[in-house]
Amino acid sequence: MADELGRPDVRIVDCRWRPDGTGDAVFAAGHLPGASYLDWRTELNEPLSEESGHALRLAPPASVLAFMSRSGVGAASTLVLYDDTISLYAARAWWSLRVYGFESARILDGGFPAWVAEQRPLSTGVLPHPEASFTPRLNPRLRLTTTDVRSLLGSPDAQIIDGRAVPEYRGHEGNSRRLGHIPGAVSVPVGSLHEAGTQRLLEPEAIRAILTRATVAKGKRLVCYDGSGVGAAKLAFVLTLMGYDDVAVYDGSWAEWGDRLDLPVER
Repeated sequence: MADELGRPDVRIVDCRWRPDGTGDAVFAAGHLPGASYLDWRTELNEPLSEESGHALRLAPPASVLAFMSRSGVGAASTLVLYDDTISLYAARAWWSLRVYGFESARILDGGFPAWVAEQRPLSTGVLPHPEASFTPRLNPRLRLTTTDVRSLLGSPDAQIIDGRAVPEYRGHEGNSRRLGHIPGAVSVPVGSLHEAGTQRLLEPEAIRAILTRATVAKGKRLVCYDGSGVGAAKLAFVLTLMGYDDVAVYDGSWAEWGDRLDLPVER
């Protein structure tokens, strides 16, 4: 990554969001040189409503394009995303852009903590980028609704993967109206895919072993979900990195499924 700094075709985006709205202040205190800040929660998602509850919804193309334009991200750009939360927020941004056809996004392994630990340069200034243009091309296979997921239950051609912690998957913990998991889902906790004590991904062989134990199979349509659709995007990123080529995110995830009384649940 250090070798890419300053390249005219590379754009770096800091995704260190904070629930209290101080993410931009965290960014201002120090970030990778040349980076722009992205409040992914408000810029890439629809506002939360009484109808949606805690479930996130991907924003329409205009919102995503507004972010890309101000960040100077065009069709020929390479985008590098990072955060300090095991790349959960960076992965949500990666997936959001990919849904609209932008395929040249990367995630910095280890994120901001690894960059700082290696004593890499930081900046407190913001460099302006010339506006760029990008024409969105919606890829509907990457994003599924509750209706879509329900239609796949029991299908031999699809596999549903739960990225939450094991106690949530088993129905021992949770903050939704109902506890448990989507029927037939296998458990691959997103947190298990990282080196202990770091935010770096495990080596490919170790990740492959985890996926094999969970019976995640190539050749099937893979559906990722977690509590809110954020960890699901990270799971989709890892699966794509590992060579799985038909990977979708259930946008509403358990925040929607677990709050509906008309949907089946397993424990």
